[in-house]
Amino acid sequence: MRIATYNVNGIKARLPRLLEWLDEQKPDIICLQETKARAEDVNVTPLHQLGFSDYWFSAEKKGYSGVAVFTKIKPDRVELGNGHGPSDQEGRVIQLDFGEIRLINAYFPSGTAVEQSQAFKYE
Repeated sequence: MRIATYNVNGIKARLPRLLEWLDEQKPDIICLQETKARAEDVNVTPLHQLGFSDYWFSAEKKGYSGVAVFTKIKPDRVELGNGHGPSDQEGRVIQLDFGEIRLINAYFPSGTAVEQSQAFKYE
């Protein structure tokens, strides 16, 4: 099982580069952070054609934060969020189980902009 991760900082803008990268690297699973989109707002047909299924957890605020997992391996279970209200509102964690393996795709705030961001990150 080959797993990769990529902070796309907006999937719509990075999709062409992501497709090139996937063709080069050939992971079974790709974890994306900072998607800044909802699944219905992105044409992921090219990823489906490569054999990927997709799972998204987007922020309540449109165009903000969000994580997604594209996988060629069917997960046994998908869990959106981590039960922490502020984190879940921002779509920061998605968890997938593959047999005895739990994959956690998390997008943490940098915590460098303001003290409140650092406190949120530690929480």
